[in-house]
Amino acid sequence: MIRKPFGPTGVAVPVIGQGTWDIPESGSRRAESIRALRRGIELGMTHIDTAEMYGAGAAEEIVGEAVERVPRESLFITSKVLPENASYKGTIAACERTLKRLRTEYLDLYLLHWPGSHPIGETMRGLEELAAQGKTRYIGVSNFDVDELRDAQAQLRSAEIAANEIYYSPAERGPEARLIPYCREQRIAVIGYTPFGRGRVLRKGSRGEAALRSIAEKRGKTLRQVVLNFLTRDSDLFAIPKASNVAHIEENAGGAGWTLGEEDLAQIDAAFPMVEGPLASV
Repeated sequence: MIRKPFGPTGVAVPVIGQGTWDIPESGSRRAESIRALRRGIELGMTHIDTAEMYGAGAAEEIVGEAVERVPRESLFITSKVLPENASYKGTIAACERTLKRLRTEYLDLYLLHWPGSHPIGETMRGLEELAAQGKTRYIGVSNFDVDELRDAQAQLRSAEIAANEIYYSPAERGPEARLIPYCREQRIAVIGYTPFGRGRVLRKGSRGEAALRSIAEKRGKTLRQVVLNFLTRDSDLFAIPKASNVAHIEENAGGAGWTLGEEDLAQIDAAFPMVEGPLASV
């Protein structure tokens, strides 16, 4: 799996990782999810993204079980604090609960899941304290637009925002207007979630699906691989598609290690035009 420098950290992180939102939490499908996560790690997809919100902590427990025998230093694990828990003390307590569920002593990246009602200064102070204690290596945010990012940055004293995790797919390219350029200027990594737009991107019979199919056939790739390659085309862009079975993980891994041509990019631009608007979330 191709790796790129991750924001200001200097750490090389896989361009395609593994998301865990809505991952199956019980029975045979849970077991398959664990097999899928482990297969993804074998394929170099060692950036694993989760959150305390996902299954009320169940996703973190699944990740903890999946990586139990994997050398910790080979992984890049991200989790998130819910906004309602994101007071200064609440952020620290939430992280400690997350660490227990993940069966690890530290996170690589800890994010505020989205802007909430607690003063952003309190949350940033809590995140900085966690970094100072070694409970997270880096800190960041999720679902923040430019003005919200600026407010968060202004509160920091001893750390930098390493990443902003956002909804980013060919069907939702609004962040390309202001947010992604701002993150690039500030050396903030952009992690895109829900890359297939919950079915919108690959909807059969749509103009977008036809364009992606044309490119996939020409390149000998699948539609999903074309999408993931497009969403990680620039040096500061990363993607975390969810896959809860081994076949999908193996398909996702094939989205990296090759390059779309100018004609391909032009086709995607025509089929999925960038429309500026407020930051979306799903």
